[in-house]
Amino acid sequence: MDNAITVTQLNTYIKKIFDAEEFLHNIPVIGEIFGVSFSRNVIYFSLKDENSTLPCVCFYPNFLQQIIEGNKVIVIGSPNYYTKAGKLNFNVINVENVGQGKLYEQFLFLKEKLKNAGYFNSEHKKDIPKNIRRIGVITSKEGAVIQDIKNVVWRRNPLVDIVLFNTKVQGNLAEKEIAHAIEILGQYKNIDVIIVARGGGSLEDLWAYNTEEVANAVYNCPKPIISAVGHETDFTIIDFVSDLRAPTPSAAAELLTKDLSETKNKFFEISFNFVKTITNFIGQKYFEIDQISHNLINAEERKIIFENNFLNNKKIHFINNCNEWINQKFYELGLLETSLKKINPKEILDKGYAKIEQDNKPISTIKNIDVNKNLIIILKDGKVESKIIKKGENNED
Repeated sequence: MDNAITVTQLNTYIKKIFDAEEFLHNIPVIGEIFGVSFSRNVIYFSLKDENSTLPCVCFYPNFLQQIIEGNKVIVIGSPNYYTKAGKLNFNVINVENVGQGKLYEQFLFLKEKLKNAGYFNSEHKKDIPKNIRRIGVITSKEGAVIQDIKNVVWRRNPLVDIVLFNTKVQGNLAEKEIAHAIEILGQYKNIDVIIVARGGGSLEDLWAYNTEEVANAVYNCPKPIISAVGHETDFTIIDFVSDLRAPTPSAAAELLTKDLSETKNKFFEISFNFVKTITNFIGQKYFEIDQISHNLINAEERKIIFENNFLNNKKIHFINNCNEWINQKFYELGLLETSLKKINPKEILDKGYAKIEQDNKPISTIKNIDVNKNLIIILKDGKVESKIIKKGENNED
């Protein structure tokens, strides 16, 4: 069409409309702050009320201490339409605090209520087990959180199992799904500890974890719970009720797993110290025997010969006993090292064996196989999903 205009022409025309409207210059706008971020001395955030949101940008970093998530403020500025991006921002030149936003006030109210009810008391906190074999994780299966937890846990200790309970992490009814997941995993006998996790976000994004429903589920859960919600600077109600708070989901995974390489290094350290102790002991005994021999030089010849022979016999007998004892201990250490290699899953998979799972559960006998579901075969370099073909399914008439 001959009368068509370019995107740049349209965006430039819109910007001129905003710039020409005097009413829109240096106007005060009241709202609640959310989604604060800071980059290169520029503060990005949004204002909201019951029905709308307004993206804002502030080029005055000195206002950073006043632009706080959840606070209610009056900002003064002007709307600015960026022609290149076709995006409207409200450029803020001044910020005045009015008070705390409604959402943050609800957070403080519930926090005080649960604190007075004893939900945060240390006597209600359950100890985290020292030896953990299976971890329950409550988060979204789609997010990066579960992958971060898997990577950390299986890098440090591939023997630990992870059971994922997929839930919403924000939005409508998310708190009900999270509370339900806590109740279910709390009754799961083979789970040692539960991680409730999600990535960072605004107060509104994390609101499911600030609800009384989730707090009650955590408080009443018989299993120990680690809260790993948001970033290190984010605090939610579940952080105070849970048995332990981790600054990030990856940190929670690291807290719950022991590094197998540390165990191996400790084993070699014990072996080295053992050999060193025995060597020092034998050297000391040689020294003592030499001292005794030296003190006998001035004794009568016959007595010297008799005592020297006696000492030599004792010396030979002692050395033989020591060598036999050392060999026995080295043999025992060899058995321990062999046992450690046998239980190393990587060693077993490298020999051609495979681990078979169904519904995230290991299968050790055909009695436990559900023929209506696929099997997961774990090899040393990956996984294979296998379908079970019932007898007669592929027969042709």
